Amino acid sequence: MAAHPLISVIIPNWNGAVHLPTCLSSLRAQTYPNFEVILVDNASTDESLDLVYNYYPEVRVVPLPENRGLTGGVNAGFLAAKGDILVALNNDTETDPHWLEEIERALAEHPEAGMAASKMLLFDRRNTLHSAGDGYGIDGIPINRGVWEVDKGQFDGDTYCFGACGGAAAYRRAMIDEVGLFDESLFMYLEDVDLAWRGQLAGYRCVFAPKAIVYHKLSATGGGPIASFYVGRNTLYVLFKDVPSPILRRYWGQMARAQWRIFIEALRAWRGEAARARLRGQIAGLLLLPRALQARPKVQATRRVSVDYVDAILTRPVSRT
Repeated sequence: MAAHPLISVIIPNWNGAVHLPTCLSSLRAQTYPNFEVILVDNASTDESLDLVYNYYPEVRVVPLPENRGLTGGVNAGFLAAKGDILVALNNDTETDPHWLEEIERALAEHPEAGMAASKMLLFDRRNTLHSAGDGYGIDGIPINRGVWEVDKGQFDGDTYCFGACGGAAAYRRAMIDEVGLFDESLFMYLEDVDLAWRGQLAGYRCVFAPKAIVYHKLSATGGGPIASFYVGRNTLYVLFKDVPSPILRRYWGQMARAQWRIFIEALRAWRGEAARARLRGQIAGLLLLPRALQARPKVQATRRVSVDYVDAILTRPVSRT
């Protein structure tokens, strides 16, 4: 690999003109010398494209004829990219000037890693974590490590985590070539968890880069009932598709109780739109079971790591004393 391998930053965009100047201007300030920026536009109807063409001519634009969601947008960018390192970045972010430099450093120092997770902080509370990488619980629930915690460096000593939060996630092209692109069945939410599962099963670790800092306008381009639906649906889809059978047998009780708890809590909050969306998402997840089971054999056939390794990278509940 070259001394400064080409990094491709892919930004999926749908009517995000209000966010793009902050995001794209911060990329102009990067200290890393060798990168390209690709904006994939999901058929926006606002001034996104005019803004980029007029004020950010260095950005390569991939216009799509319809909204293919975050997954379809990022995949189109991955296919158009020329870099050895492929980075998905939300449009509602601001990157620290050393962000790409630290991403490349982390991957260079850990050749066993196929993924790198950024430290994501809240845009309006810059001492508060949004994500120190993804975790995955033994109950089948994905975790944003450190979410809402004041950043005191409590995760900075962690070399590895389960996966990279898709708001600012770096992948080696070699890993993507082997395990595949984002699963477009997911459309949005948990696409990063699914890809992390496929990478981990194939033997690629995820390194945490605590100095690769990104500020995120949390839920600026999603959230609310939309997020509740897709998280409810996609949690079940990923569980059925990716989790190895020995792990399912070992922790099926915890996984079933977690889904039951979510179901009961949503029923109790039935008057809330987000709660109703979460219930619809769970039902949609069950309806996606045939598709998940159809995809499952191909995913499980790529597993090169032991069941003990998989068990060890799962997050245990913190005891409350």
